[in-house]
Amino acid sequence: MIRILIADHHEVVRSGLRGIVECHPRWAVVGEAADGAEAITKAMQTKPDIVIIDATLPLVDAVEVTREIRRRLRKTEVLVLAIQESESLVHEFLKAGARGYLLKSDGMRYLLEAIETLATHRPFFTANVSRTLLECFLSKSSAKAETNLTTRERQVVELITEGHTNRQIAGLLNLSLKTVEAHRFATMRKLNLSSSADLVRYAVRNKIVLTP
Repeated sequence: MIRILIADHHEVVRSGLRGIVECHPRWAVVGEAADGAEAITKAMQTKPDIVIIDATLPLVDAVEVTREIRRRLRKTEVLVLAIQESESLVHEFLKAGARGYLLKSDGMRYLLEAIETLATHRPFFTANVSRTLLECFLSKSSAKAETNLTTRERQVVELITEGHTNRQIAGLLNLSLKTVEAHRFATMRKLNLSSSADLVRYAVRNKIVLTP
């Protein structure tokens, strides 16, 4: 039996979720909460397997509710129902311990699958939310790589994007050809690129501002 607590400040939403859950023979609603404080209290009392929580609970912020439930009940999974798939909001809930994030507009399509997945202690995200998380990860990885470039490496990238050869760059920066080649290699390794064309496209696409 999967025991579920529903926390949402709209009674009609709670009623709808209860109806869906109670249609499943192996699921049971063990409690309902209309605000964050009540959600924490009911969770401590009922110790559910899953808490379905509205992202905009009143009184106590839903992120804090998630954090508190996960801190006290390590085996209880939290499924967040939200109106938007904001990158920052998704990350706040993940850091607080939520393992599922579902848009209310997708609720009917994915709710059953989300509950089944979380009941086995596996994370659940729709394709759109997963894409948001991936794009965030890639952008942060790129930003981190760019900040790891030295001033000289950034100068070399700038001159490469302007069409200069290694030999011309060596002359412009008063460096040896081998030093320029070393900077070029180090830059491509840091940015995980395999060709000069990739390097140029990367610099243009990411609008790298280089300091001479």
